[in-house]
Amino acid sequence: MTKVSIFGVGLIGGSLALCFKGKPGLTVVGHSNNPKSVEKYLKREVVDHATTSIEEAAAEADFIFLCVPVGNLEEYLHKLSALPLKPGCVITDVGSTKASVTACASRLQLPGAHFIGGHPMAGKEKSGVEAASSRLFENAFYVLTPGAGTPKDAYDRLAELLQHTRAQLVKVDPVLHDEIVGAISHLPHIIAVALVNQIARYNESNELYQNLAAGGFRDITRIASSDPVIWRDILINNREVILKLLRDWNDEIAGFIRRLEAEDGPGIEREFQKANQFRSGLPERRKGVIHSFYDIYVDVPDHPGIIAQITTLLGSHRINLSNIQIIESREDVPGVLRLSFREEGQMDKALELLKKDYAVHV
Repeated sequence: MTKVSIFGVGLIGGSLALCFKGKPGLTVVGHSNNPKSVEKYLKREVVDHATTSIEEAAAEADFIFLCVPVGNLEEYLHKLSALPLKPGCVITDVGSTKASVTACASRLQLPGAHFIGGHPMAGKEKSGVEAASSRLFENAFYVLTPGAGTPKDAYDRLAELLQHTRAQLVKVDPVLHDEIVGAISHLPHIIAVALVNQIARYNESNELYQNLAAGGFRDITRIASSDPVIWRDILINNREVILKLLRDWNDEIAGFIRRLEAEDGPGIEREFQKANQFRSGLPERRKGVIHSFYDIYVDVPDHPGIIAQITTLLGSHRINLSNIQIIESREDVPGVLRLSFREEGQMDKALELLKKDYAVHV
């Protein structure tokens, strides 16, 4: 029996557990320092066994997944390095930075074990084991960052296990990983936070900024609502990469300042054309490091019971909503409902169902 131990059974760890649990020859053990969390893992049946003992969880484990915050990864590696791990044990993580944790594992020279960094590029707007799903990683990129001395057999065994996630595995150098993810995820988070804080300052003297900052502004800045502690650790961990990216970003903004000062209309137009061309080539049907929301808009008459009618219709066809919002509802204007879904497939089913009786827009 192959033992898979998961430290931190939240959204990512719980989803991994559900991918492995019940598969022939696999047993899944969950670990948490909190006894109540251990009880929750067992009650929700995401693992076969759970414990508060790091020694028990690690003992005879063939695979150990560290699904703890980035700021705690090195602490857990140090703890594991002091334990008698099973020879050939593969230790991996799910953090969004890879260079520092890989370097730490190399320095520790884990006795008889092999560390392979991992980063499943998938997520949800909700966190915790309650949001875990065996389909979370389906059609997502799952990056693995083995070190130069990682045995091929260890990598192949981990890759084989991760086939249960139905993700697309990609092998990347740890340093290159941090540079790429820094640019496509970490930098956008900083920009969103800075933009929201800028508008918040303007709003202190005129509340119209907040009142009118709905719709598109709320959508393009939603990642500014990310967990502050998690992002503190990520940005500090990837500090050198982020500093270079921010300097490059300042150069981009300085270019727009120069074009506006010179009233360079053609130059501004060229920048938008370049961005449009590159963005048009981005894949639309694959999960990325910044997870997608799947929204549709439904024009509805403003009369009692219409929302219940729509939600009941979706529920009767087993279509799950993650959120619902009334965007417009006045006596002389039809109401507009914004329906949000966690999965693209659920959105597509809702589109087909609702467009028979309503005006639906994506």
